[in-house]
Amino acid sequence: MIKLEGITKSFGDLQVLKGIDLEISKGEVVSIVGPSGAGKTTLLQIMGTLDKPDGGTVKMNDQELNRMKDKEMAAFRNKHIGFVFQFHQLLPEFTALENVMIPAFIAGTSTKEATKRAKEILNFMGLTERSTHKPNELSGGEKQRVAVARALINHPSVILADEPSGSLDTHNKNELHQLFFDLRDKFEQTFVIVTHDEGLAKITDRTIHMIDGQIV
Repeated sequence: MIKLEGITKSFGDLQVLKGIDLEISKGEVVSIVGPSGAGKTTLLQIMGTLDKPDGGTVKMNDQELNRMKDKEMAAFRNKHIGFVFQFHQLLPEFTALENVMIPAFIAGTSTKEATKRAKEILNFMGLTERSTHKPNELSGGEKQRVAVARALINHPSVILADEPSGSLDTHNKNELHQLFFDLRDKFEQTFVIVTHDEGLAKITDRTIHMIDGQIV
């Protein structure tokens, strides 16, 4: 599903990625681990088209992403890729349901269809009774599950997560980790997760270790 070849990236004189080759198959739950500064987040951002490499190719579903024009790339990203970050980034003035619906609206989905999808996903996550609550009325774990639901609304083929459980306590962390596998089993999605959590890395299908901009 995802194929990276010879990916390099520098910021000024600092070379962050030094020729990354990586393949990820459909339905895999893959973790990327390594010390701070190893290049994990930069790699994830390039994989998700949030940044462009200096060299190399990024392919997803047999399409070469880094050759796309910005508008074409944005449309591909919104349709095929979902993002989950360490901090939920929910909009405080909207309910859980409305937050989940936002990417569907951006994709041009009708209000009726977006509402239906959002309710189905929130129900799957056990959040039906919390759907009309705003973020300040939700627990940390609930907020992060809403963020995951938002990432799923457009039925993306891959979910990219950057330290998704880093701000959660042990109970909510374990629930979120299990949720990734439940979602993979139900929707056949691929998960690529940057994490410092050894417990999560141990239960993923494969762990990619990075040091100094290289896979080791």
